[in-house]
Amino acid sequence: MKARFKYRIYPTPGQKHQLAKLFGCVRVVWNDSLAFCQEKYKSGGKKPTNSQLQKQFITQAKKTEDRDWLQEVSNIPLQQSLNDLNQAYQNFFQSTKGQRKGKPIKPPKFMH
Repeated sequence: MKARFKYRIYPTPGQKHQLAKLFGCVRVVWNDSLAFCQEKYKSGGKKPTNSQLQKQFITQAKKTEDRDWLQEVSNIPLQQSLNDLNQAYQNFFQSTKGQRKGKPIKPPKFMH
């Protein structure tokens, strides 16, 4: 038997601000990486590895003026967003090859 628990949080205004900043940074890393992967695919290249994406869109992006605000949040959620993107691509490719049961899966899309 599995137990199910339901939780609800009530963040303070400061916590809401921090969560919004974190979710915004995660969205930017996801969208930048997805756009890069799509461009690579259109030019005939292979999808970059997860470590290449982390290096380019987290480590190096933090050193640029445009994305220096990524330093204000933890790396772990940013890395997890790239792991999720990688898993979404794996599921999509397995679905197109018929290696995955169920309905066909669409490719990853941009977060709004």
